[in-house]
Amino acid sequence: MTDPLPDHMFNRPDDSADEAFYATPRMVKHIDDATISEITRFYEEILTSEDELLDLMSSWISHLPEAVTYRKVTGLGMNLDELNANARLDQTLVHNLNKTPTLPFPDASFNAVMIVVSIQYLTRPFEVFAEIQRVLKPGGKCIVAMSHRLFPTKAVYAFQTLAPQDRVQLVKEYMRQGGLSKIEFIDRSPEKADPLWIIQGINA
Repeated sequence: MTDPLPDHMFNRPDDSADEAFYATPRMVKHIDDATISEITRFYEEILTSEDELLDLMSSWISHLPEAVTYRKVTGLGMNLDELNANARLDQTLVHNLNKTPTLPFPDASFNAVMIVVSIQYLTRPFEVFAEIQRVLKPGGKCIVAMSHRLFPTKAVYAFQTLAPQDRVQLVKEYMRQGGLSKIEFIDRSPEKADPLWIIQGINA
C-alpha cells in the first residue's frame, strides 16, 4: 500500500453513536484461546513489572500475564461494566476516541500503550496515534495486536476491504505519522487458530 487512502475508507456502515452500540456489555472472547495465549506470551517477553501501561480500547480482559504485577494498568474503553469486570485494571475511564481522539493523560505517562483487536474501529486513527506518542515515555512502546475478526457494521471500510498485508502497512503508517519509530511487524499466529499480527513502534 503506497498511495494515501481516500477519506471514505475511514467511514463505517453504521455511523450512529458508538455509545449506543457499546451500551450493552459483551463479556465474550473475540479471538481464539490460543491466540489470546500468544498475546500474553508476547507481553511476558517485552513488558516489565516496573511498567505503567495503558490498555487502549480496553474491555473486560487485558491479556496480561497473571503472574506479573505491573506498576499501574489503566484501561480506557467504551463500556463501564466491561472495564469494572477487568481485574487487571487499576484505573478505568470511559472515553470515545472517535468523538474525542485527545487522550486525558499528561505527557509521558506510560511505558507502553496496547491496542488488542480493536484498531479496526478507529475513525480518526492519525489523531489518536499522535496522542499515543504524546503520552508515551521516551523509549515507550506502542503495541497493536490484530487479527481477522471484526464487528462489520462498526469497522472502517479500510479494514473490511484491504488485504491483511495492507492493513499491516496501514497501521505502520498510523505509527509513522504519529511520530513513532523502529516500527516492526511480528507474526505470532498460532497454528490452527485465529491469526495474530503485531505491529510495534517505539517513542524514540
